[in-house]
Amino acid sequence: MFAVPHGPSWLSRPRVLKGAAALVVVLGLLMWWLKPFATPEPRGSVIFSTGVTSGVYQRYGVLLKQDLARALPEVSVTLRTSEGSPENIARVATGEADFTIATADAVAKYKADHGAGADRLRGCARLYDDYAQLVVPKGSTIRSTADLRGKRVGVGQPRSGVRLIADRLLKAAGLDGPGVLTADPVGIDSAPGLLRSHKLDAFFWSGGLPTLAVEELSDSFDIRLVPLEPSLIAKLHSTRESASRYYRSAEMPADAYLKAQNGKAVSTLAVANLLVTTDRMDPALAEGLTRAVIDSRDSIGNEVHPAQLVDLRTAIYTDPLPLQEGAKRYYRSVKP
Repeated sequence: MFAVPHGPSWLSRPRVLKGAAALVVVLGLLMWWLKPFATPEPRGSVIFSTGVTSGVYQRYGVLLKQDLARALPEVSVTLRTSEGSPENIARVATGEADFTIATADAVAKYKADHGAGADRLRGCARLYDDYAQLVVPKGSTIRSTADLRGKRVGVGQPRSGVRLIADRLLKAAGLDGPGVLTADPVGIDSAPGLLRSHKLDAFFWSGGLPTLAVEELSDSFDIRLVPLEPSLIAKLHSTRESASRYYRSAEMPADAYLKAQNGKAVSTLAVANLLVTTDRMDPALAEGLTRAVIDSRDSIGNEVHPAQLVDLRTAIYTDPLPLQEGAKRYYRSVKP
């Protein structure tokens, strides 16, 4: 007589292997049966409208495209440069592009002007803030916006977000009349070179901090950032323009541009950037792209610092646009 061992050790190895094989077959059949009911992988091609070649939008778009290739492998992304937010909004609203980044004030103006397709615009995420920047040579006598009188000033390209802000600031400062100053319609791709060659006395820019083009200018040419007085922002808020309510008083941190600020914060205004699409976009694709934008915050932020400020807790607030249905699905899926 001998005792039968207790526990699983009495099972034979062939019997265990057969059981495991059967389980694998059952699981495989189950996955095959459920596959038709799973959410299909987003696929297709989209056009993403970005910005000027040396601006934050374009750099953000290039890096996001790389991340989307991994997150949405069946989606082909084409980047298109633009002059900035107003052009971006018009492209998406009219179907010339599928996604873009644009400032809230530009979106509000397009809606207030009843631009073509404005009612179809939808938001996917609030991203990071743009900061208005007035750049002058370090030795310049320009200390405030009032000192721009009689100067040659870069105000941004006609369809750019910086042009919207520059025009409003100059109007608030009483500098919008004919002959008060020379307004040069140049953007961040050419304004730094014109300032360095003394063909501009100053230029406006609006972008995330730091903007590479301004940072590179400060490395090769001594510049200074002129404070934008809080009273100007107050005047903007007092106008009847709905877009102006999206501006807020802010400070550029002392370390935004180390060589240009001498360790001092600079008063300015800020406005939020939004990830924008329309109600025509496939919700599954909008959901996937929204997820990729939030998930890529750190990887993109290593090279484009404003992206570090993308925050899931605030991303849902896309005023003045309602959320796109796919974006709603994403935020519901990550709600604690």
